[in-house]
Amino acid sequence: MEYIAASIRDYIARNILFSGEAYPHPDDASFLDLGIVDSMNVLELVGFVENHFGIEVGDTDIVPENFDSVSKLAAFVARKRRQA
Repeated sequence: MEYIAASIRDYIARNILFSGEAYPHPDDASFLDLGIVDSMNVLELVGFVENHFGIEVGDTDIVPENFDSVSKLAAFVARKRRQA
């Protein structure tokens, strides 16, 4: 699962935070509480995980329990990959 989390951290750092640096927050930091992502960025993350990890994200999957931190998103991706 570390590969999944590392890929998510890298994507967010480069494409959402526009940083040349590493992702600066702990993996369990809330995207929403810290203002790391907004609603448009969530849609970007959906597209990223679908394309990068080859999973399908349903509308009912797009909830804070799945998309509110690196840890939550990595666990969600791992679950979806196991179901595939």
